Amino acid sequence: MAKKEVVKKFKMQAPGGTATPAPPIGPALGANGVNPAQFITKFNAATSALKGKIVGVEVTVYNDRTFDFIIKTPPASVMIKDILTLEKGSGEPNKNKVGKITKAQLKKLAEEKIKDLNAYDVESAIKILAGSARSMGVDVVD
Repeated sequence: MAKKEVVKKFKMQAPGGTATPAPPIGPALGANGVNPAQFITKFNAATSALKGKIVGVEVTVYNDRTFDFIIKTPPASVMIKDILTLEKGSGEPNKNKVGKITKAQLKKLAEEKIKDLNAYDVESAIKILAGSARSMGVDVVD
């Protein structure tokens, strides 16, 4: 049995459970040597619980054109928008505020997302997420 050699690694974002091979996902996969139809069926099966939510995915392509992928948590901005039921963040976050998030809500988010953040503990993860919230025009309150 020949040893599998990693040819390429790349990251992208796709809607969980509802991804299609249409642009931008299909061409990105094809350009990196991945069969789009095969990837989409496996990805949609793995993310069926996350219907429509944007999730990050890290794809590893091998020399025999097989692949593996790791599903990441949704981006912090998407999670914050979901908690506060916002349409979008503020265009001018320093002037126009669009909502408020509590430290307890940030702690819950941090515990869920810590494995994908560059943080050693929940407190530093909360600080990262608070910065994301502020850059969206969301005030952090106690």
